[in-house]
Amino acid sequence: MADKLTDAQRAAALAAVDWARIDAMTDADIARQIADNPDAPADLSDAPAEALRVIHPEGGVSVRGIRAKLNLSQRAFADRFGFPLGTLRDWEQGRSQPDAATRTLLFVIESDPELVAAVVARHAA
Repeated sequence: MADKLTDAQRAAALAAVDWARIDAMTDADIARQIADNPDAPADLSDAPAEALRVIHPEGGVSVRGIRAKLNLSQRAFADRFGFPLGTLRDWEQGRSQPDAATRTLLFVIESDPELVAAVVARHAA
């Protein structure tokens, strides 16, 4: 496993980035760079959400992956499925992990989000 960057290394790396050049890039520039780099992952930004496959870590759950597949913001996902927004952010940023029962619920949300949203809405009223 690679060593983590120090704050100084991170700051130096960010300072070395030509942000004006990056901001000026067009979609065509980005597509050309992706096409020219055999190591670059495919650009899936235009892929329909249902075509995405969520990869869960062993023994865990990719909350961010499920949310992205449903094309929901953090707030919309939290509101729709009854999670506190701060808790959702903690899961996605790795500060905490969902417990076993919540992981199961998240897998059900991934499988049938409309069912879960309907049940949450029915019991929230």
